[in-house]
Amino acid sequence: MKIICIGRNYNDHISELGNQKPEAPVIFLKPDSSVLPKNQAFFIPEFSNNIHYELEVVIKINRLGKHIDQKFAHKYYQEVGLGIDFTARDLQQQLKQQSLPWEKAKGFDGSCVLGNKWLDKSQFEDLQKLNFSLTKNDQIVQQGNTRQMIFSIDEIIANVSQYFTLKIGDLIFTGTPAGVGPIEVNDHLKASLEDHQLIDLRIK
Repeated sequence: MKIICIGRNYNDHISELGNQKPEAPVIFLKPDSSVLPKNQAFFIPEFSNNIHYELEVVIKINRLGKHIDQKFAHKYYQEVGLGIDFTARDLQQQLKQQSLPWEKAKGFDGSCVLGNKWLDKSQFEDLQKLNFSLTKNDQIVQQGNTRQMIFSIDEIIANVSQYFTLKIGDLIFTGTPAGVGPIEVNDHLKASLEDHQLIDLRIK
């Protein structure tokens, strides 16, 4: 299983981090060992003093594909969910300043949180109009709608498949909206996609 993540896919998030709008999807990977086991708390790692949450809509690939045309991309996934891309922001900044890869800041153990279930996309009228949100200690910290994406889900699949063969079970994180921020011990995160609560996570 590959975990493929798209960075800088919401304009407001690009602005809040002072980045530039990309001309093509920004792609990075998380290893399968980054997936936090279900029903476990997230423990803040010792190597960072600034772990940020980044809530994202996630799709699960359900068939093998390479060089997928955008008009056929919808055939390569049936389920949609939510995930949190935890990022060691302090470590990421250090690596970026040295023009080094981000893997240590993005792919560490437990940095990939997945929702408690997947939803069939057929229950949604339009996947490019999905509302999703994250609360921290019952206060809304992130709100987004997939219509705000710079690159749509189908555009992402078409682009990613030019570089990586997509396999059954691969996951694609489609980017985070504005509002990313730090977590602390004893925080409580909850995330919903439309009216479905999919994430309920304690920070330790």
